[in-house]
Amino acid sequence: MATNEQVTVSMSPELVKGIDRCDLDRSHFVAVAVARELHRRRHEQLRLSLADPHPESLQFDDAGFSEWAAGMAPEDAALVDITQGRSVRWISGRGWVEDPE
Repeated sequence: MATNEQVTVSMSPELVKGIDRCDLDRSHFVAVAVARELHRRRHEQLRLSLADPHPESLQFDDAGFSEWAAGMAPEDAALVDITQGRSVRWISGRGWVEDPE
């Protein structure tokens, strides 16, 4: 069973009253709210990364997925199915676009 860590958080009385109106288990309410916010921020960071990829990631795009997958160790290559997904390419000023087949 996972253990929890105790954290002290200061909030305005209005926030505490709002939590108590929704859920008498403040710890649960705060834990759910924090988990949702962390999830939202990870998605936002991914969205920003996809909108403006790091220059080094574009080197992998130039190499192509098949070439990248072919260079994987045999035990890792079993995790990659190159028949799935869509072929895309980064075009500066346009973003990720689907490659014509």
